[in-house]
Amino acid sequence: MTSRVYNVLFICTGNSARSILAEGLLNHLGRGRFQAYSAGSHPRGAVHPLALKELSEPGIPTDGFRSKSWEEFAQPGAPEMDFVFTVCDQAAGEVCPVWPGQPLTAHWGMPDPAAVEGSDDAKQQAFRAAAVTMKRRLELMMSLPLQRLDAMAIHKEVKDIGTR
Repeated sequence: MTSRVYNVLFICTGNSARSILAEGLLNHLGRGRFQAYSAGSHPRGAVHPLALKELSEPGIPTDGFRSKSWEEFAQPGAPEMDFVFTVCDQAAGEVCPVWPGQPLTAHWGMPDPAAVEGSDDAKQQAFRAAAVTMKRRLELMMSLPLQRLDAMAIHKEVKDIGTR
C-alpha cells in the first residue's frame, strides 16, 4: 500500500511566528506523511527568534526557516497543496492567491505570540501556548483517516479543528 504525502501550507500575515511554528511542528510530527510549508501575505522578512527557540527545544531542526511571501506558492512549478490553513485572523480576511490544485482550506486562528508585550518570560509563555495549541490541532488532523474520507468530510473536520 502506497502512502500519500500531503502538502500543507500555513499562512499568516508576517510569516514569522504562528505559521513557522505550524510548519516546523507538522514536518516533525507528520513523519513523512505531510510536507508542510509556511508563507505570509506581507512577510516580515525574518523569523521571530522565540519561534525558533520553541521549535528547537524539543529537537526540531530550525535550519532553513525564512519569512516568505505566499506568492511563491501560487507560481508555476510550486508544490501543489492539499491543504491551506490561515493561522491569523488578518490573513483569513485577505484575498488569497488562487492555489493550484484547489486545496482544502480552513481557518485555524490563534493569538499572535509576537504581539505579546511584557517580560521575556511572558513572551516565551505566549510562544509556548501557541505551539501547544498548534500541536494539538495538528495531532487531530493527523489522526483523520484522510485516505478513507471524501473531500467534504475532510473539509468539515479540518474546519472544526480550528474551533476546538
